[in-house]
Amino acid sequence: MTWTTPPVSERAPDGTAFGVSGPADGPVVALIHGLGLCRDIWADFIPALARRHRVVSYDLYGHGQSAPPPAAASLRVYADQLAGLLAHIGADDAAVIGFSIGGMINRRFAMDYPERTRSLVILNSPHDRGAAAQASVEARAAQVRDDGPMATMEAALLRWFTPGFLANAGEVPDQVRHWRGLVDPESYAQAAWVLAHGVRELIRPDPPITVPTLVMTSEADSGSTPAMSRGLAAEIPGAETCIAPGLQHLGLMEDAAAFLGPITRFLEGDPQ
Repeated sequence: MTWTTPPVSERAPDGTAFGVSGPADGPVVALIHGLGLCRDIWADFIPALARRHRVVSYDLYGHGQSAPPPAAASLRVYADQLAGLLAHIGADDAAVIGFSIGGMINRRFAMDYPERTRSLVILNSPHDRGAAAQASVEARAAQVRDDGPMATMEAALLRWFTPGFLANAGEVPDQVRHWRGLVDPESYAQAAWVLAHGVRELIRPDPPITVPTLVMTSEADSGSTPAMSRGLAAEIPGAETCIAPGLQHLGLMEDAAAFLGPITRFLEGDPQ
């Protein structure tokens, strides 16, 4: 089956494709997807979050329907993208939910724009990997630079979904492949480099992150392990940690409810 992307709701001046849902006067929640994906990954989250929040979902530079980055990709370039988008929609601040590289970008955003960060939800996002895991991620980044975005796709699906889910996943793998196929190859190669190397600037963050934070990952996520999430949370005062049992990296697609419950409770307990 050929997957199509819904029409762009709006486009910011820098070429960022985005959509807004929920009450216009609700507190803003911004959603950042992962590497090689797009804003459609949040399809099962937006209806629930938009009951009480103004939900902004968007495509990272070079992903989905967004333009390539205006400069060489970095966590700061992606953080600036979010800041520009919030300014474009007239939002003073936001609770920022980021998945994988999105959870790196929202940390950088909190460091660069603390006054615009109401809270963070960091989902399945890497931290201090250790030498062996770091070398593996760097090797994958080099492979996509040489061989293109689809070079690591099939191996990624095995890391991202549990075997039982993949055996009965229907069209989900094709949907994820379609999202990867939308990515501008050069933008993907740059983003893969950021995912590999950007972790270093987030370890023991300076300036520190002080906003309310929920750190969540999946029990069997090999790239963003529970140990990484606990270590990450330990570096943010008062941060909460939650582990979704049994799932792998794309657990939020496999079992959205396992993530929505903790996220909704966290957001509703966050002072507005």
